[in-house]
Amino acid sequence: MVRAAAGGQDMDTLFVDEGFGSLDEDTLEQVLETIDGLRQNGRVIGLVSHVAEMKQRIGTQLVVSKTPKGSHLSVMTGLETNA
Repeated sequence: MVRAAAGGQDMDTLFVDEGFGSLDEDTLEQVLETIDGLRQNGRVIGLVSHVAEMKQRIGTQLVVSKTPKGSHLSVMTGLETNA
């Protein structure tokens, strides 16, 4: 569907929204290894998750925080944070 909307172009992008919290430790490790393999082959992977193990393994993160004035977006790379 996305390819058709993009005029037949490959997007090389994958977005996954949640679904990781119910995985056992071994399956979560397999998923993360698969995602790493896709990224190494040039794919862009976007993940939506609240699973702590995933947060530790993902190098660049977009973090959305709720504030009294609305949502706030921060970009985290490693240990650095850029608002």
